[in-house]
Amino acid sequence: MELRTLRYFVAVAEELHFGRAASRLHMSQPALSRAIRQLESGIGAPLFDRSSAGVALTPVGAVLLDEARALLDQADRVRVRVAAAAGAATLTVGILGDSTDPRATRLADAYRERHPGVEVRVRETDLTDPTCGLHAGLVDVALTRAPFDATGLTVRELRADPAGALLRAGDPLAGRDHLALADLADRRWFLFPEGTDPLWQSYWSGGEPREGPVVRAVQECRQAVLWNGTVGMTLVGHDPGPGLTVVPLTDMPPSRMVAAWNEGDTNPLIHSFVRIATAAYRE
Repeated sequence: MELRTLRYFVAVAEELHFGRAASRLHMSQPALSRAIRQLESGIGAPLFDRSSAGVALTPVGAVLLDEARALLDQADRVRVRVAAAAGAATLTVGILGDSTDPRATRLADAYRERHPGVEVRVRETDLTDPTCGLHAGLVDVALTRAPFDATGLTVRELRADPAGALLRAGDPLAGRDHLALADLADRRWFLFPEGTDPLWQSYWSGGEPREGPVVRAVQECRQAVLWNGTVGMTLVGHDPGPGLTVVPLTDMPPSRMVAAWNEGDTNPLIHSFVRIATAAYRE
């Protein structure tokens, strides 16, 4: 029972979907299916119930998931301790500015508890760089939001949060229970500067060309709405601040919180960070 095979199993168990797990592992679905069947053959029992309704863990699979996570966590600790002994115990994490998500605090606590000897350097970036310096080679791993140009990167989704329209509290639309993008079609939106990742700009503009003030930071977005009556998008669960409100948008896909790192980077500090982040953001 190899660690690599256990990582395959954990990915399927967490995604409960062979296609998504294969994409997460950067391998083909048939190869992943073969690896899981070989694991089941070696154990002598099925790990998943496969049906037209989807994939579910069997009781044996649930036991193995707990044990596999413990083994992989221990393997991560070994790799990190070896990296520390080799003088490589520094991790640079890129995050978007205004990082008030309480799960980020939970992640920091968990990583510190797991790896007290690792120095974590945090680099905050504004909204013009969704990779938080990753494409520029300034960070090892980014804790950010998709979508963005992921060329040469590995991206792991941590959670998805509903998006809403950011409005002045006195806006005529502020009292609505929900809105559609069409309700905001004739409004001015805050925009990111020219040259910003087009996938990122398109998402936060509701997929349409817009006109309005240019902003770089979360606080600038809020001030543009507060002072000018501009509209834009934010997360439904975030406190917008005094004088502002958020109304859910029914036709916007959720905003995906992700961890991203350079494809093929085998740094154990990164992989341990991603595993801990996955747990912290799914609790």
